[in-house]
Amino acid sequence: MQKFIPFEKLSKKEKKKINSEKRRDWNGLNPSTRVVPNKKAYSRKKKNDFTEDI
Repeated sequence: MQKFIPFEKLSKKEKKKINSEKRRDWNGLNPSTRVVPNKKAYSRKKKNDFTEDI
């Protein structure tokens, strides 16, 4: 049976191990692709709808 050691007294490696286990897993998804773009910001890639063929 392991002795109980408070989190504050653990080594950096042990703290890192515990913290990484607690973090949420993205299951292979890239979180940067899940960011919603700011709708108020100017977008240079937006399609121009004002051009017409006369």
